[in-house]
Amino acid sequence: MTLLRLIFLSGLATVLNLSADAAETSKITPKDADQLVAEGRAVLVDVREPDEWADTGVAAPAVLLSMSDFNGAQKDWRPFLEKSRDKQILVYCRSGRRSGLVVAALAAKGFRAANVGGLKDWIAAGLPLRKADLPPGP
Repeated sequence: MTLLRLIFLSGLATVLNLSADAAETSKITPKDADQLVAEGRAVLVDVREPDEWADTGVAAPAVLLSMSDFNGAQKDWRPFLEKSRDKQILVYCRSGRRSGLVVAALAAKGFRAANVGGLKDWIAAGLPLRKADLPPGP
């Protein structure tokens, strides 16, 4: 087997493993998530991007922390994680894919986290939305 083929197969195995980890993350229904947040036992995080928040609104109790910040400098994520160690972190996005990736990464860092799915699931459960409170643009 050539070195190049071995590197390719190793990379492919890593990608498949990450996808499997994201698919196997802990899941929770929007109704259960809403209840845990209301009880103060969990915090709900919307990991979509600011333009998505502005376009659709967000789940009423959600903290807005983009996946790009999570994968980048963690300017907003780092202080949030420091103060949220004692709570379960419940994450949603548009469809549930990005939230699954973030949940897997949080779980790997020792956080209690679960995937709530997508905003569409929150809406389908009849749970409240609000306008996104975004800072003014440039």
